[in-house]
Amino acid sequence: MNAICCWSRVLFLALLAATWLYVRQPRLAVKGKLIMQLNVNDAQAIEVSELTFGGEFNETLVHQAVVAYMAGGRQGSKQQKTRSDVRGGGKRPWRQKGTGRARAGTIRSPIWRGGGTTFAARPQDHTQKLNKKMYRAALRSILAELVRTDRLVVVQDFAVEAPKTKDLLNKLTGMGLTDVLIVSDAVDQNLYLAARNLPHVDVRDVQGSDPVSLIAYDKVLITVSAVKKFEELLG
Repeated sequence: MNAICCWSRVLFLALLAATWLYVRQPRLAVKGKLIMQLNVNDAQAIEVSELTFGGEFNETLVHQAVVAYMAGGRQGSKQQKTRSDVRGGGKRPWRQKGTGRARAGTIRSPIWRGGGTTFAARPQDHTQKLNKKMYRAALRSILAELVRTDRLVVVQDFAVEAPKTKDLLNKLTGMGLTDVLIVSDAVDQNLYLAARNLPHVDVRDVQGSDPVSLIAYDKVLITVSAVKKFEELLG
């Protein structure tokens, strides 16, 4: 009975280890290569940097980068008036004694209607410091996870002849893409105008790609030139 339990435990641990290895290993066709989709029915492998697209996923670092990026986008201009900021209230409303009322020194007291606010909000800077090395490492981690989860679609080039939303929508539908971020070396004006009215499509260049945009969409459509640019910036 003990032997059966022991073998069951060994089998369970082996299956667990195999499952973990299958999930965590990068789904690259060949080590150091990435599948490029030439068209709907044709694909080939291109050489990529293992450092940029084949690293391990660091969830803690990515979370820190996302929080820091979103915090940097906060306006932080909220402001309220304290009793000293509200106009008026210099003269006390009535004398100290003899009226039968509670003592009052100003009509701008926080307990009065029209008075100031207790612990009023003040403008503040919400930005969080993130080292450049950490930011680049977070981007590499995100790109590697996109490859690992089959969410990165690489094409030779991607453009539309005219700034028409319908043409872009038909092109993306033909590729099976509905919720997608398009990343290219430089943003094409026709492509940008065509995607501007699509709620689940965004167009960025490599410099404009941030941790939030890279993880916000189901798929990331990236050109070969953008892949090389990422390797230059993050390598």
